Amino acid sequence: MNIINTIIKLLTFRLKKDEMLLFDNKIFIVGLIGTWIVGMGRYWDDPKAELLQHLGMGSVIYIFALALFIWLILLPFKIENWKYFTVLTFIALTSFPAIFYAIPVEKFYSIKTSNIINVWFLAIVALWRLALLFYFLKQFTQLKTWNIITVTLMPICLIISTLTILNLHHVVFNVMGGFREPTAHDATYMILMLLTGLSIVLTIPLLISYGMGIYYRRVKNVG
Repeated sequence: MNIINTIIKLLTFRLKKDEMLLFDNKIFIVGLIGTWIVGMGRYWDDPKAELLQHLGMGSVIYIFALALFIWLILLPFKIENWKYFTVLTFIALTSFPAIFYAIPVEKFYSIKTSNIINVWFLAIVALWRLALLFYFLKQFTQLKTWNIITVTLMPICLIISTLTILNLHHVVFNVMGGFREPTAHDATYMILMLLTGLSIVLTIPLLISYGMGIYYRRVKNVG
């Protein structure tokens, strides 16, 4: 496969299942390197970032963990040719849009403006990658739409909660007294907190929908 063409087709929602089945070590390595570079770019100008974040290793570990989670939650559906390597390669390739995070907007704008820009970057990248995951699962699994929505939202809820708990940008704030030491990531973190609350609310409905999806899938296969 032409690797660059494959990546462009994937990021523009034009890659088909038969092409996804052709993922090999070369395209995975390209995705892995891209993840590593984007991971370093995300924290290159952040003095509060940990060593692993500056080295881009946090992003590398993340794609392996996320791919494993997605692969595992789809296993009960018994999807044909459902392999961890395929999911991992896909997740690695979807790291490229995160290059927006590497733009040091705080170097050119005020903290207030930088917050707004970073929120837009967060929204664009998050929605883009969420749509890519939905597209990938729709193309590869051929499950019903409501099943795909469920298994798409489950890892997203987990990611949002984890990001908020870890507080990756080390935003210092006080709920009673307001923000202290403002940073360009304050607004982004507050949005993550709000989304975390929504994720918690959605947990039980998603688990119920997930269980029903597996049950009906097995009933259909038996029938």
